[in-house]
Amino acid sequence: MAAKIEIYTWSACPFCIRAKRLLDSKGVDYTEYCIDGDHEAREAMTDRANGSSSLPQIFIDDQHIGGCDDIHALDRQGELEPMLSQAA
Repeated sequence: MAAKIEIYTWSACPFCIRAKRLLDSKGVDYTEYCIDGDHEAREAMTDRANGSSSLPQIFIDDQHIGGCDDIHALDRQGELEPMLSQAA
């Protein structure tokens, strides 16, 4: 079974677009929470992300991964693919 992937985004954020492009290139399904202007949703995301309020914020199987640079670093290190294919 594939991992549960969630990403909090802002629609015009270039880092969000770049992170989604990476996930799309891996052919995985993910749930996107576009929180444009939704202050309450951003607060909830920040709480869930241990205080990180920048976008995007990415979670794999409820584990906080971080943002765009973090997911790309995992990919470069060969650690992303195993996370994406692990059992949820």
